[in-house]
Amino acid sequence: MRVIAGSARRLQLKTLDGIDTRPTTDRIKETLFNMIAPGIYGCVFLDLFSGSGGIGIEALSRGAKEAVFVEKNPKAMKCIKENLKFTRLENKAMTLTRDVMTALYQLEGEKVFDYIFMDPPYHQGLEQSVLEYLSESALVYEDTVIIVEASKETDFTYLKDLGFALLKEKVYKTNKHVFLEKAGKEEIC
Repeated sequence: MRVIAGSARRLQLKTLDGIDTRPTTDRIKETLFNMIAPGIYGCVFLDLFSGSGGIGIEALSRGAKEAVFVEKNPKAMKCIKENLKFTRLENKAMTLTRDVMTALYQLEGEKVFDYIFMDPPYHQGLEQSVLEYLSESALVYEDTVIIVEASKETDFTYLKDLGFALLKEKVYKTNKHVFLEKAGKEEIC
């Protein structure tokens, strides 16, 4: 796994051996960042279920002002910190070694994010729990883009009930990215 573009371009990132993490492939990462590139420079980025940190590091490399990495696995967090040091991006990063829900609660009132990316373990319903929390959270504002990496089978029919609008969905061979934002208020005439 490598950094695709920006200040850390072409640098190889460490990943954890085994099946505990599932790094986003370079090709999918490149497609994702091509889709969101116009808004990355100067943004505040939240990388949930960070794994080896490849997505948040890509955002920093491309000019994000700050990225927060949330990963509860201490071995994975060690890998993230090593990758941040290797890419010389650690001064723009905040790392939280705790479960995502605890981290979100801790960040409440401290940060507001332009982009929130999450790649939770598949088929556990974790994305719905996080979205339920974010639907009422001050971490999200009207222009925050939330990106969920999920299995192709993951159901998102509940989004409207939580007050989210589906911006787009990009389906790959084995998974998909779902792009969301808070649904706009109806205009009163």
